[in-house]
Amino acid sequence: MIALNVNNPAAVRLAGMQALEESLGPVGFARFFQQFEESQGDYTKEKYQHPDISLDDMDAILTSRHKK
Repeated sequence: MIALNVNNPAAVRLAGMQALEESLGPVGFARFFQQFEESQGDYTKEKYQHPDISLDDMDAILTSRHKK
């Protein structure tokens, strides 16, 4: 067992993520975190609605959503 400063949230988070990855493997690790995503809509359908969006447009969209 590693020495862990449980008063440091970043250290606890990193140790937990490492333990999950070691225990579940990369695919299981990703699926574990997918359970906590708050997704809306249908990605498969929506990804084709704006296929030619520029990186600048995408940045503007993401920035405006982050400010809310």
